[in-house]
Formats: sequence, structure tokens, C-alpha cells
Amino acid sequence: MSAAPARIAFIGLGSMGLPMARNLVVAGHEVAGFDMRAEATARLAAHGGRAADSAAAALDGADIAILMVVNITQAEDALFTNGAIEGLSPGGVVIVMATCPPAAMAALAGRVEAAGYGFLDAPVSGGVVGAQAGSLTIMAAGRTDIFETAKPVLDRLGKKIFHVGTEAGQGSTAKAVNQLMCGAHIAVAAEAMALAERFGVDRQTMFEIVSGSAASSWMLLDRGPRMLEDEPHVTSAIDIFVKDLGIVVETGEGAQAPLPMARQALDLFRRVSAAGMGSLDDSQLIRAYRAPIATET
Repeated sequence: MSAAPARIAFIGLGSMGLPMARNLVVAGHEVAGFDMRAEATARLAAHGGRAADSAAAALDGADIAILMVVNITQAEDALFTNGAIEGLSPGGVVIVMATCPPAAMAALAGRVEAAGYGFLDAPVSGGVVGAQAGSLTIMAAGRTDIFETAKPVLDRLGKKIFHVGTEAGQGSTAKAVNQLMCGAHIAVAAEAMALAERFGVDRQTMFEIVSGSAASSWMLLDRGPRMLEDEPHVTSAIDIFVKDLGIVVETGEGAQAPLPMARQALDLFRRVSAAGMGSLDDSQLIRAYRAPIATET
């Protein structure tokens, strides 16, 4: 496929999917979107896309189907309920950009390829801000020719496009590694900042010290300021890391790889979620260290 505008089906118009689909519309692509929430498809239509009333209607005649859904089950349902995938144009490509277990992604790729279509396992990093700015990091795995076919579209969604391997599941593995480090960094930053609070050290001063020293990290620079707020805007929720770190641990178990740091971070995120804070911004993991749940082991 050349860089000419493609007909794109976009399934999943949530906080990240909607701005991603809008960016494709702005780039000149014909985008048909579907989401279980009618108001989401209406918002895409208001920005020049086409609102489809089902996944099958969105996929009909599309060159590329992009799925930014919650999990692998939603991806399977969107593609195979009522034979939706059969509506793709000959030679069409399915791109699943959700965070999913590598083994499940590989199995889904097998079903798509058996139906006669190309497949990319292409999860993303960058959150809502990256989706809005078109600056996501995309970790794509799949046949090289399929990757090259899809790259002009991926270039409209991200600034860092990596072809991490030729087998579906490798992109999801790369995302799992990324999320392992992100979740652990948040947990450690929360623990450190809470320790300073226990001793009455000024929170802003402590943040300035660690963010400008060897202790700094991207996650600290991004989440640290929100740890100092009582009710920060939700950019990424606690429950997202409950899901993602669960995938990380599952991935490690499948490979018989010890992941003690990931398990510790997952346990902390789970306990905060169970305490009724799962919808809060993930920077609020720091509350675990200010509440009785922090004493649990």
C-alpha cells in the first residue's frame, strides 16, 4: 500500500482511541468508527469520521482495521461476531493496539491470518497525552511486509515506531516489559515520597531534589507532581496498572521468569484498588503509604 489515504475501521473510541481516530481523520484517511457507547461514535462523526452502528459496519470495505479495545476478548468479538472480519478488503490488515497477553495475541493473529488477512500486534505507550498529540510509542510485531503496509498509518499515530519482531506476541511482550518498569517506578516513587512525608520533609522540596538527581526517572517527573496533589486529574487510572501488571506477571509465569518486583508492584496496586481507589490517577498509589492498607504484607 502506498502512503495514499486508507479506508480505516477504528474499533474502540475511548480516552485514547477517540483522539487516535481523529488524528487519522485529520491526516485525510476515511475513518469509520465503532464503540459500544453511541456518544463516542457521535464525537468521531463530529470530527469528520463516520459513525458505524456495529463493528461489522465499520470493517465493511476497510483496508485496515485498528482495534483499541480493553482486552483480547473484545478484540475477538469485534472481529469474529457475525463474520465481521470478512468485510475487510482483500489484503486487509488488522492492527490490535490494546495491551494484551502475548500468548493470547499470538492466538488471535493465527485466527486472523487463517481468515486471509494480515496482522500486527502493535500495543502503544504514551497515554492520553500521546494519543492526542500523535506522539505515541508503538511496538509492532508481524511480518515485515505487513508492517511496511501499515507504517504510513502508524506514522500518523506515533513518533516512535518500532518493528520489534516478525511474530505476533513480540509486540505485546515489549509492552509488558515497558509496563513492568512503569509500574515499578510509580510504586518506588510513591514509597520514597511517602517516606519523606513521614519525617515532615517538605514534599515539593523533596520532589525537586529527587527529580534533579540520579534518582530521577520519566515516571517520577510525570507522576511526582501529581503525587503532591490531593485530587489530580486522572491521566491513567490505578486499575489500568492492575490489568497491565497482571499481564506482566502472567507473561513471566508463561516463560518461567521470576518477576519479584512486578509481583510486589501488582500487589500494591491491587490493594489500593480493593480499597475503592481504582478509578483514581495512578499517582495516587502514594495513598497506600498513608493508610492502614500500607501495613499489609
